[in-house]
Amino acid sequence: MSPKAIIVGGGIGGLSAAICLSLMGWRVRVLEQAAKISEIGAGLQISPNGVKILDKIGVMPRLEVDLFEPESIEIRMGISGRRLLDLPIKAVATHRWGARYIQIHRVDLIAALSARLSELQGNALQTGAKVTSYRQTEEGADVVLADNSVVSGNLVIGADGIHSAIRRQMLGPDVPRFTGNIAWRALVPVARLGDLAPPPTGCIWAGRHKHAVTTRVRAGTVVNFVGIVEQTNWQQENWKTEGAKKGALSDFQGWDPRILAVIQEADTLHKWGLFDRAPLPQWHEKHVVLLGDSAHPMLPSMAQGAVQSIEDAYVLTQCLTANHKGIPSACSTYFDQRIKRTARVQQVSAQNLKLFHKSTLPAQLFSYVPIWVAGKFAPGLVQRRNDWLYGENLIS
Repeated sequence: MSPKAIIVGGGIGGLSAAICLSLMGWRVRVLEQAAKISEIGAGLQISPNGVKILDKIGVMPRLEVDLFEPESIEIRMGISGRRLLDLPIKAVATHRWGARYIQIHRVDLIAALSARLSELQGNALQTGAKVTSYRQTEEGADVVLADNSVVSGNLVIGADGIHSAIRRQMLGPDVPRFTGNIAWRALVPVARLGDLAPPPTGCIWAGRHKHAVTTRVRAGTVVNFVGIVEQTNWQQENWKTEGAKKGALSDFQGWDPRILAVIQEADTLHKWGLFDRAPLPQWHEKHVVLLGDSAHPMLPSMAQGAVQSIEDAYVLTQCLTANHKGIPSACSTYFDQRIKRTARVQQVSAQNLKLFHKSTLPAQLFSYVPIWVAGKFAPGLVQRRNDWLYGENLIS
């Protein structure tokens, strides 16, 4: 009989793992604690390293109607709107890195992943299933649900996010470090913004002690806004908390009218704290393994959280397929192959956040003038900085 994987968490990483394993002949069961997949979510940027995998596992055709390809990646000053960098992306991504660079609503990506999984294994996804713990068995591992029911498999994958119950049991309770930053998030139809719509790019707006990012989703019809602001304290690590519009307007007072228009026209603004965790010493215990944010939560300043979860899913499956020494050995190989890359993404994400928040004029000139010069006269050098990330080809 084919091996069976129990996947805890029906997000991007969990669904990607279920698809990858299904394609390799595994039986899968995805346990998602939410009662249903809702419209709550944000825009995502999926760089070529992620698009290559989504294409390989048959998900990209389901995204075509909803995705948006930005013309370029920009950096602008938040107050003046002055452009520091305009790096073409649509025209060069496939040629340089082997796939497109896309922007997509998280809900649309989840829907595409769910549909692809259903095509491979109907009824593999179970909602309203909260997993509280796991236990090792002779042949694999069990998970215990909140209703005390037990589900058994050869492998348990903890893809249950930053508050992972699987990680907590495996490695003990952790105390995440508040980074001193909170994030605002909003989605606004382009038609509502008129001439004040941000450009159809991936645009970073840099400022003193804060920055914003604007992208497009839903085939370019909706602006996605994320604003990250330095703040001394925050208690909640929850991206569903609603914030007051006047608070966001105050945080970005005096900024470019396009940013203020997005905030003003938003029906709902969510607000959450950004927390840091150091790279974990291990991602598995016998037949239980971690994946995505449960293994390596990262700041959003490289737009790689979702993409690294997709990479995890693919690499884990390849390790399980190629390794003939058993599941624990395969999980160990998976960790060895992934830890340096994900730790580097975590590190660069933290560095980028500091880069976009320069608070003094000398610091801004020292940091941003070289970016402007390189973008204007040597764009290839700027693109080369992402070759290690976007150009990675995990497809075998």
